[in-house]
Amino acid sequence: MTAQIHVPFLMTRAGAVSALTLAAVGGSLLVPGTASEAYAATTLANKALKVAASKKGAPYKYGATGPSRFDCSGLTLYSYKKAGKKLPRTAQQQYNKTRRVPASSRRQGDLVFFHSGSSVYHVGIYAGRGKIWHSPKTGSWVKLEKIWTKSVWYGRVS
Repeated sequence: MTAQIHVPFLMTRAGAVSALTLAAVGGSLLVPGTASEAYAATTLANKALKVAASKKGAPYKYGATGPSRFDCSGLTLYSYKKAGKKLPRTAQQQYNKTRRVPASSRRQGDLVFFHSGSSVYHVGIYAGRGKIWHSPKTGSWVKLEKIWTKSVWYGRVS
């Protein structure tokens, strides 16, 4: 049986030997900072975003994590869990576990954290064009809505 290796980036001779060794034993290669790593993160984020969008209209319920009712962090937790990544329960805990990204580098699927001072009080999933999917409050439901304040931070799940 012949192994085929597709390496979408340049590497050193030592790196190539390591990749060949890894392929020979049936492993996979994900090099930090490469297109493959970015693709994996983007795929995860896009899956989570699609899950959140599929919950459009689901009613808000404090403390709910799905599958039919959600609070804000329950929606993000559920969406990323379905995409294959575990997140902590609350918005603040999720903020603490994500990698900070500046607004200029935000991407679809990044988490959007609403804050007052240093305290995070709400979270949604960035959908692009200044909008988020979120479950806002009692009496409301999961919806796509424009970000209404500049008091937000962005976090990337990896």
